[in-house]
Amino acid sequence: MVRFGILGAGNIANRFAASLGYERHATLVAASCRSRKKAVEFLSKVPCDADARAYGSYDEMLGDNSVDAIYLALPHSLHKEWACKALRTGKAVLCEKPACLSAHEMREIAKTAHDTRTLFMEAMKPRFVPLYGQVIAALPKIGTVTRIEATLCNDMLGMVEGSNSYHMAPGPGAGVLLDCGIYCASWIAQLCPGELKLTSIEGVTKNGIDIYANAWFDHDGMQVQLECAFDRAKPRTCTIVGECGTIVVEELHRPQCATVLASGEELVMDVPYHVDDFFGELHHFVELVEQGVPESSLMTLSDSLRCAQIIDAIRDCFDTAPNIERL
Repeated sequence: MVRFGILGAGNIANRFAASLGYERHATLVAASCRSRKKAVEFLSKVPCDADARAYGSYDEMLGDNSVDAIYLALPHSLHKEWACKALRTGKAVLCEKPACLSAHEMREIAKTAHDTRTLFMEAMKPRFVPLYGQVIAALPKIGTVTRIEATLCNDMLGMVEGSNSYHMAPGPGAGVLLDCGIYCASWIAQLCPGELKLTSIEGVTKNGIDIYANAWFDHDGMQVQLECAFDRAKPRTCTIVGECGTIVVEELHRPQCATVLASGEELVMDVPYHVDDFFGELHHFVELVEQGVPESSLMTLSDSLRCAQIIDAIRDCFDTAPNIERL
């Protein structure tokens, strides 16, 4: 039985804890917040052990030797610090996306994971839902891929501005690229294993924070788009165009449906989650912990580094690119 502690008990931690309640080989034994009162309130609302412990500091929970693994749900800017601290205590880490703010930070996490021989996995939901493997298996049907369009655009600027969310707070952890763009980057990293060259970028910033990005890359002649937004809505899809057909993945950040158009035929793949969109990643992670496996084959440390590098390439251009609207 894998005994979980949750580090940072906010909204997404509530959803994770609810899903964890369906995992027969794991249980929630601890939670930590900025105050013990908040941790007590959190544990009172989610499935957990009857004697689950509430901590008012993150360090205090990491000192609990009965915790085997943590789910890291702190704001983005705190991921690297607390992932490395947890790994150094021997606790496996399932870290909410994005794993970190930059490729530099991801290299530090990867080194710590290697040095401690302890599991770190980025909770990149799309890679663990049942549909994902079927989409990858269907790629030969469309032939050589010539174009990829990964788009995750939401009209939610008013919501993230009005909720005091860290998504729009001053500082390095804000912005749409780290929140939505990282999902697009994960699909691109899977489908484009070689070098990516940024060829064009347009976007919008507000108070210096990226709220829209539309970047195009060249991957050995293949055109690759990453588009994400807080300020506009579009179909949230990953479109994979090949010489012989096309695959369109709906809701690319938590997909259950995809359509394959090839050889004049249409194949609709409708593959529901097991439990919910969190369960696949946590079940895989629990299996790795139980088996003593130090790295996931579905979301490797190198995969997380690759995603961070893609986001870095775009963010690094925001200050100088001519097609950036500044509000």
